[in-house]
Amino acid sequence: MTIQVAIHQEQADQVATLKEKYAGMVGEELLRTMIEEEFLDDIVAVSSFGSESVVLLHMVSQIDPTVPVLFLNTGKLFGETLRYRDRLQAKLGLTDVRSLAPHPKDENERDKDGDLWLQDTDACCHFRKTLPLRRALSGFSAQITGRKRFQTDARTDMPMIEEDPQQLGMIKINPLANWSLDDLAAYIEKHNLPRHPLVKDGYLSIGCMPCTQRVKAGGDYRDGRWAGLDKDECGIHDGEYVDGGGI
Repeated sequence: MTIQVAIHQEQADQVATLKEKYAGMVGEELLRTMIEEEFLDDIVAVSSFGSESVVLLHMVSQIDPTVPVLFLNTGKLFGETLRYRDRLQAKLGLTDVRSLAPHPKDENERDKDGDLWLQDTDACCHFRKTLPLRRALSGFSAQITGRKRFQTDARTDMPMIEEDPQQLGMIKINPLANWSLDDLAAYIEKHNLPRHPLVKDGYLSIGCMPCTQRVKAGGDYRDGRWAGLDKDECGIHDGEYVDGGGI
């Protein structure tokens, strides 16, 4: 058995144990257990600071505001998103928000003119999001995501705890997997949390500026992302294992 296969097996066994141990635990209860017990000082949150991100970020801040938060600053984001990040960091008291950028060498070789998104959105997402995140996750055993099952077809059966197919040895925690838009809205209202400023302007799911549009009245939640393309995921949560220092 190779070292990589052995690590994969160990990872699968750990996920199975955690699922059995915490079956039925969701939301803040699951999050607190993962942060304070299972992965103490060895867990990181990943956030886009998008339309619903404040819910997960608020929960993290109430449990331990020193948990590192990884933010992918792709160089193509709305200015409103960057200002919202700064506002939430200050309001929630998050002490370790890390903004990740594409490697200058990758950007120079792959997108020197800054228009790769027009030609190949997958390739653009790969070097602006996937590779920086893989590198930053190195050294942690678990990551927290804010993904929900209602968001895309690929997430319909997403578990609360799973293996990360891209990061060898990494466990992924999805404490809000079974939350609905109504659940999120109710939490935001209950805690009087600020919304992303673009939400009121019709942006329901917010990513990079060139690939995000307003959603027309009656449209689906994800219609504004990569409109007209057969694409509804950026790629950071799917695919095969990628070496964090790779291409």
